Amino acid sequence: MTPILAQTSWLIPLYPLMGALLTIPWSPAMIRRTGPRPAGYINIVMTALALTHSLLAFLAFWGKSSPQFFFAPWLNVAGLDLTIPLEASAITLGACVLITTLNLMAQLYAVGYLEMDWGWGRFFAMMALFEAGLCALVLCNSLLFAYMLLEILTLGTYLLVGFWYNQSLVVTGARDAFLTKRVGDLVLLMGVLAIYPLAHTWDFRELTAWAQTANVDPGVITLICIGLIAGPMSKCAQFPLHLWLDEAMEGPLPSTILRNAVVVTTGVWVLVELEPVIALSSKASAFAIAVGTVTAIGATLISAAQVDIKRVLSYLSSAYMGLMFIAIGAHLPGTALLLALVYALGMAALVMGAGSVIVNVTTQDLTQMGGLWSRRPVTAMAMMAGAAGLVALPPLGGFWAMLSLVSGLWDAQRVLLVAIVLLVNWLAAFSLARLIGLIFAGNTQQMTIRAPEPLWLIVLPMAIAAAFTLHLPLVMAQLNLLPVWAEVSKDMALLLTWSSILGAIVGTLLYVNRVVEDPSKLIQKPLQNLLAYDFYTPKLYRNTFVLGVDMLSRLTDWLDRYVVDGLVNAVGLASLFSGETLKYGNTGQLQFYVLTISLGVALLGVLMNWHALTALF
Repeated sequence: MTPILAQTSWLIPLYPLMGALLTIPWSPAMIRRTGPRPAGYINIVMTALALTHSLLAFLAFWGKSSPQFFFAPWLNVAGLDLTIPLEASAITLGACVLITTLNLMAQLYAVGYLEMDWGWGRFFAMMALFEAGLCALVLCNSLLFAYMLLEILTLGTYLLVGFWYNQSLVVTGARDAFLTKRVGDLVLLMGVLAIYPLAHTWDFRELTAWAQTANVDPGVITLICIGLIAGPMSKCAQFPLHLWLDEAMEGPLPSTILRNAVVVTTGVWVLVELEPVIALSSKASAFAIAVGTVTAIGATLISAAQVDIKRVLSYLSSAYMGLMFIAIGAHLPGTALLLALVYALGMAALVMGAGSVIVNVTTQDLTQMGGLWSRRPVTAMAMMAGAAGLVALPPLGGFWAMLSLVSGLWDAQRVLLVAIVLLVNWLAAFSLARLIGLIFAGNTQQMTIRAPEPLWLIVLPMAIAAAFTLHLPLVMAQLNLLPVWAEVSKDMALLLTWSSILGAIVGTLLYVNRVVEDPSKLIQKPLQNLLAYDFYTPKLYRNTFVLGVDMLSRLTDWLDRYVVDGLVNAVGLASLFSGETLKYGNTGQLQFYVLTISLGVALLGVLMNWHALTALF
């Protein structure tokens, strides 16, 4: 059975699509009879089937060096052959296992979190769309079709963020998320179309082979590679296209689990596939590193100054995506994938823990929380496990991923980038310690007096995500993903460990032990505001791009109203005036008509012979 499942790996994205289609009968017309719950249960079953298929196929492919390819003809016209290539390998099927596992946990979580919501059919159908798009993306081996799938995921983001469409903030968040991604998508499409005349293919394998012997103009390939990087910048919420991820938190929290853990890494996946092409341009590689560096440092600083629990996690997501951009720019694609794996599990545990807190505390403000350790021990341990798995704390997965990154940078003699990674790790550890301290330490407040653990449907997936995070090193060891300890740079390992410990210690002293009554007073107010308001990026946007678009729109409106419409109205008025004038010439007298015709003929004769007449005089 396993070989058959391995040969039919291309069916994996169809399971969630089938689940989404089966939710159609539970439209509002039928909800009155059965309620919306069957739609959720059907999608959970279909996701479980997709997970089973992915896992068995992954086990069949593990240890095999040669992947299996499937080709689905789509369009062949005028010499253009658009065939959808799919790649089934240990890496792609492992990604499918991760996607389906996290979506299954998110769906189980949603059963408890959205217990009283009547939009089950719509929500689970959109989650199925997410899952199908993600599985198809990791299996797809074509840049063009990967772009199309990214567009489907952008639509899914818009629909899920705008799930509660009767709330103004939700509508604004969905709109901003969609429009921000469209900016990157437009530039990415330019890059996708521009690379075809050079490589004559969109197949990732053929692009890799072409890049090894390509002889192209440095300026042209730099522009193309920057275009290919711009799309993933918006998908991964990189500066300056990062604000959408924060606003996307207005959507249902169960969808945030999948979006913040996996969906934001789709751009990294595409960049890993395109890394040989990006390596053709040193300037494009430097551009990726610059974007990742600015985002990683800036986002961790901002996260440490937020009082909204969701905003802390959203900026940490951008920061870790920045580290993956640094890995891509430094030509460490394997490290980028390892970081994505570790990040996905750790962030999933943190987001689930945040939802567990919010659902009973009914506030997202960290300053109104505190003293929840005795009331929410499972949630506290799950969030601590997620935090420990994200930072470089041995022997957890984050340590090995970060160690792979700094070791690769050190071997390439990129000392400054090593220092940046250590700084980001220190800031992330501090921010996470601050987050956990504000929620679980200190005295209880009015919002946390009565805050027991929520339903088991929320607690169970959260505990499973925490367990996966803690046991990830064992899985990595079985899959031979851990480096040999004898070959590891002990100095880098020690620096990473100390950066994590020192960051956690500083955060614990300030927000758990409260050695300072008000830690925020340690930083000057202008700097606090700078970090709290995201370096005033939204205000900068309003005063530049938004203002520019508004002025351009007003100018266009004026031109349309007074120039275009004015010209049309002038023609109409001239026709009306001439018609009103000519009607007085309809006297019915033959001699008047003959006079008019004679004058017209004479005028035409003068005009036609004007040059001859001027020569006579």
